[in-house]
Amino acid sequence: MSHLQPELVLLNESIVEMMDMVSRQLERARLAVMEHRYDLAQEVLALEKKVNGMELKIDKDCENILALYNPVAIDLRFVMASMKINSNLERIGDNAESIAHYISHGNPKIPADFLNAFRIDEMFLMVISMINDVKKGFVEEDTHLARQVFSKDFHLNEANHEATQTAIQLGTKDPGDMPVIIPLLSSVRKLERSGDLIKNIAEEIIFYLEAKVLKHHAKLEK
Repeated sequence: MSHLQPELVLLNESIVEMMDMVSRQLERARLAVMEHRYDLAQEVLALEKKVNGMELKIDKDCENILALYNPVAIDLRFVMASMKINSNLERIGDNAESIAHYISHGNPKIPADFLNAFRIDEMFLMVISMINDVKKGFVEEDTHLARQVFSKDFHLNEANHEATQTAIQLGTKDPGDMPVIIPLLSSVRKLERSGDLIKNIAEEIIFYLEAKVLKHHAKLEK
């Protein structure tokens, strides 16, 4: 085993840890919004600090690997993919934090019929499911699992498209509800954007893993 391999193993473990932290952020943000839980909103904010710290660590680890070990071929692809996955995960964490701010700032409880109208719980669950898919695809080196997120993202796009009309209808019915409608619409946009970021992660996993499969097949043919 080369000196590079232990570094790549540690990098792999750090990416999985980052995925777990961001997944926890999304789960806590969902419950904070659905159950109006101030304590969980605060937990999302606390996790955001850890996610930011982990992002910096992974970036530094990648830079050190590039500078000290000069990886090539599949190893280089893995390091480059890890850097992009890391960046996308941090941005998903930002979205979870931003959504949780509505609760942490002490705003009024959102009525259940408004949450349902904007399909908030459905969108949260879909995003959490997608990030679990890419994590499983990454850990098990399974591109089929990673590709599952592309079809799931359709549902997020659909909910996002409906949200504008929902906001207009509810706002027209009672303009006094706009202080609740606007943050809900913003949350829908952030969840839809999180789906796009998870698709980016899936693309990076596929980019890395399919090159690894090609290398493995090339070795078998020799």
